[in-house]
Amino acid sequence: MKESVVRSLKEGSELRLKMAETMSAEIVSAATAIAETFKAGGKLLLFGNGGSAADAQHIAAEFMNRYLIERPPLPAIALTTDTSVLTSIANDYAFDEIFSKQVKALGKKGDVALGITTSGSSGNVLKALRAAKKLGMTTIALTGEGGKAASLSDIALQVPSRSTPRVQEAHIVVGHILCDLTDTILFKDVGKR
Repeated sequence: MKESVVRSLKEGSELRLKMAETMSAEIVSAATAIAETFKAGGKLLLFGNGGSAADAQHIAAEFMNRYLIERPPLPAIALTTDTSVLTSIANDYAFDEIFSKQVKALGKKGDVALGITTSGSSGNVLKALRAAKKLGMTTIALTGEGGKAASLSDIALQVPSRSTPRVQEAHIVVGHILCDLTDTILFKDVGKR
């Protein structure tokens, strides 16, 4: 049992080191895009399925409430939380439409759409990224290796792994870094008070 724990922790640590080498520039680009959107009065729409839905909600809460510093709330909306909207769209149209219809209703040019998909292949995430692109939104895909989400995005944050648990663990790390960098860009003087 202990060997299994050690193996999982080492895999996660090794993956983070690899991410530091391969993803740092893209993470900075994503945080800059999000900060510029907030600065211009735009909003961030986040979406994903299962654990990625939970990550979308977690990241939205960090922006909406606060991350590490006291600052104004930032307009981030997880499109995974309204069960009436989700079930209505899934029932009347298709499950693949649950995020794209919300993007079309809530998104506008200059906003950011952040789609989270471990495989990079979730149909409803891909459809929402396409809808966001048509609206002139900046699109960010947070994925693992593989799938089409990266190619549909302006900024691809691809965790260099195909291990679902390790990718999902890495996604929340990236989410926290995005919050931290965005706060630094927008409120660098707040923490010094």
